[in-house]
This record gives sequence, C-alpha cells and structure tokens, in this order.
Amino acid sequence: MTTIRIIDVRDEASFELIPPCADPAFDHRTCDYWEDAERGSKAHRASWLQPAPVATSGSTPGATLVSRPTHLADNPFAPPPKPGPAFNPFAIEEEDRLVDNPFAPPKPRPQRLEVGAPRKLAFLGRGLAILGSYAKVLLVDDRPVAYAQFGPLSAYPRALRLRDLYPQLPEAPLPAVVTCIATTAEARGQGHALRLVEAVCDDLAGRGFAAVEAYPEAGARPDATSAASPAFWIAAGFRLVVDDERFPVVRR
Repeated sequence: MTTIRIIDVRDEASFELIPPCADPAFDHRTCDYWEDAERGSKAHRASWLQPAPVATSGSTPGATLVSRPTHLADNPFAPPPKPGPAFNPFAIEEEDRLVDNPFAPPKPRPQRLEVGAPRKLAFLGRGLAILGSYAKVLLVDDRPVAYAQFGPLSAYPRALRLRDLYPQLPEAPLPAVVTCIATTAEARGQGHALRLVEAVCDDLAGRGFAAVEAYPEAGARPDATSAASPAFWIAAGFRLVVDDERFPVVRR
C-alpha cells in the first residue's frame, strides 16, 4: 500500500529531503529567484549547501566585524569594570518573574534554526517563530517527489515587484503566495502537485490568509519552471485574474 506524507521544511533534516529539480542546472536548495527581485537566480550553487559562517553575538548578517584597536588606551578616569553583566534597571529580578499558570496549557516555544544553517534554509526558516514553515515536501513511501515554496508577500520581493505591474490586482485581502510547485519527472501525472498545493492552501488558511496567488509562466517547458502553467493552477481551484501572455496571475 502506497503511503503519502507531506512534511514541513523546518530543519536541516527536512531540508535535505527537498527533491532535485528536473533541470540539473537549477536547484531548489540554492534558489533565491523569488527572494531577490534584482539578482535572484535558480542556479545550482554547491557552496550554498555548506554550513554558513557563524556570526558573533550581536552582529548583523553580512556585516563586517570590526575589532577594537589595541592601541586605544582605556579611560584612566573611568572606574574599573565590575565582573558580570552590566546592571540593567529595567531587568526583571528572578523572584519577580511570573510563575506559569499550572492550569493553562503550556505555550509552545517558537522554533528557530540552528546557527550556521544553509543559506536557503535560512530563507525558508525566517517565519518559523511567527507564521511557520515556508516550504513543504510530499513523500511517497518516504521518497520525496514534490516540493512547494510559499509564504507571505513580504518574504518574496520578486512577487511584490511582479504585482506592481498589475494595478488591477486587489490590495485586500492581501494574499499569501505560492512561488514554486515542482514534481520530479518520474512522479508526474499522479496528482502529487495538486495534493501538495491543496495542503499548502489549507495551511495558509489556518495561518489567517484569506487569499493565495501564484505567478505561472505561460508556455514554459515543465523542466524549466517551478511556477507551473495557468491550466495547472485552474485545476487546483485558482482563477485567472491577469491574462498576460507571458506572466499571468492566478488567485484563490
């Protein structure tokens, strides 16, 4: 009996399950096409799959760390530093902390990625502590065959830029987006992509979104795009709201 499971991409173990693109020049695990409106690429970049460099505490990702010059002398008029952390007048003393309500269900801890996660996994994990995962994988008998990427508009600048081309698109309710839906070549024609899109839409509805959009590529080869065709999205319950000959928009 065939077993079908759909899992969220939440950590490195689930990230490793993302199936390869049908076109070997592309790679779901190193693609930043939707995350970068200007220079995003779908290309396979092996270096992105290596652990990211670990930033020191308090540093900004991508910032250059500047050490304190050793030739600067300490202030001779300042009092000597005291051991331990500096005094914070707004800190809550341990004895003043509120005790958890023993009769209330425990609050789940927001999930966060491990430090040094691959760059694409960091993109997909930006909403873990607030909204949840931005990607799902469908497995058939524990073999990954389909992948979907989705999330709020704010997570995908290229989607925002594309929407700006069509002032007729409704501003309310502001949609979530499904940027990618892809099935491995050998698993096509079995309804896996439609099943995965349905799961994504149900998930987004549970997160409070009232509308979902996608941006297919009309006339593209199946192996050359993860945006699918307008006909696919219509079969998934979407309607065509912008009938552009190159970049149409569908909405559900």
